[in-house]
Amino acid sequence: MKNKILFALSFIGVLGGCYAAYFSTITHAAQPPVFNPASNPYAAGIYAEGIVESVQASGENINLYPEVAGTVKQIFVREGQHVSRGAPLLLIDDSIQRATAEQLQSQSQAARAMLDELKAEPRRETLDVATAQVQAAQASLKTADDALQKQQAAYAINPGSISKDALDGSINAEAVARANLEVAKRQYALTKAGAWVFDVNNQEKQYTALVKAYTASNALLGKYTLRASQDGVVLSINTIVGAYVSSQGAYDSYTQGSDPVLTIGDSDTQLNVRCYVDEILVSRLPAPSRMKAQMTIRGTDIHIPLAFDRVQPLVSPKIELSDQRQERVDVRVLPIIFRLDKPRDTNLFPGELVDVYIGQ
Repeated sequence: MKNKILFALSFIGVLGGCYAAYFSTITHAAQPPVFNPASNPYAAGIYAEGIVESVQASGENINLYPEVAGTVKQIFVREGQHVSRGAPLLLIDDSIQRATAEQLQSQSQAARAMLDELKAEPRRETLDVATAQVQAAQASLKTADDALQKQQAAYAINPGSISKDALDGSINAEAVARANLEVAKRQYALTKAGAWVFDVNNQEKQYTALVKAYTASNALLGKYTLRASQDGVVLSINTIVGAYVSSQGAYDSYTQGSDPVLTIGDSDTQLNVRCYVDEILVSRLPAPSRMKAQMTIRGTDIHIPLAFDRVQPLVSPKIELSDQRQERVDVRVLPIIFRLDKPRDTNLFPGELVDVYIGQ
C-alpha cells in the first residue's frame, strides 16, 4: 500500500513538471507602453532637466517670508487666487505689538498735551491770580504804612502816648508787608514770563522721542500682515491657522526643513522653463541666436517647443531641483531659461519637473 502511494505521488510530480515545461515555452505579446519615453529630436541635442516656473521679472517664483515671528491668526487667500500688489495674504497674531503701539500713541499724545500746556503759559486765570496777589500785597503794605505813620506822629508829639515795643512792631509789620509785595511782584513777573525755555525744549524732545517710538512700533505692527509683493497668483500656502511662522518660513515636518510661507507666481498664460545644463556640456551648446529646445512633460507623450529667453551666466552647484544642501557639490550646472505659452487642456504647473532637449 505504501509503494502505491509513493508511485502515485511520483506520477503526479512528473505530470506537473511536464505541464510547467509546456507553459514556460508559451510566449506572450509585450504590453504596449503607457507613454513613449522622451527622445532627442535633434541630431546633436543636449539633454537637460528642467523645472517649470511662473513668468516674473526675476524669472523665478516669488517666495514670501514674514519679517516677524508668531502664530498665524488668519489667512485671507486661497491657492490659485489672483492677488494684487499690496493685498493682505495672512495675519500673524499682533495683539502684543498692537497694545505696545497703542500705549506709545497714548504716551505721545500726553506728551503733546503737556507741551501745548507749557507753550500756552501763562494761563489767563493764573495771571489774574498773580495780579490779585500783588494788589493784596499793595493793600497790606498801605495798611501797615498808614499805621506806622500814625504811631510815629503820635510818638513825636508825646513819646509817652505809645510804647517803644508797639512802635517797633509797626515798623516790622511795614517791613514784612513791603517784602510780601516784592515777592508778589516777582511771582507775577515769573507767571507772566510763561514756561521756562529749558522745560519747553525738554518736553519737545520727549514728545519727539515718543512720536518716533510710536511710528516705529506702528510700522512693526504692519509687518504682522504679510502682503503680496506684486500682482500674481497664489501658487502655494505652506502654513495653516494656528501654526508658528518666522522669518525662516514655515517648518515642514516631512522635509524637516523650512518652506516659504507663501509662493506667488503667474501660471495662467505664459510659463518659463529653467533648464540646468551640466558644465561638461556647456561647450556643446549652440549660439543663443540658433538655440532651440523641446520639452516633454513626464509621464505623457506631450512635446512642447520652447523659445530661448536668456542664459543665467553663473555656473552653480546643482541644488535647485532637489532643494537638498547635502547634494553632491561637484555637479555644477548652467541655468538656461526658455519661454512657452501654456497649452490649453494640459495640466502644467510651476514647480513641475520636465525633460528638455536643446539643439539647433
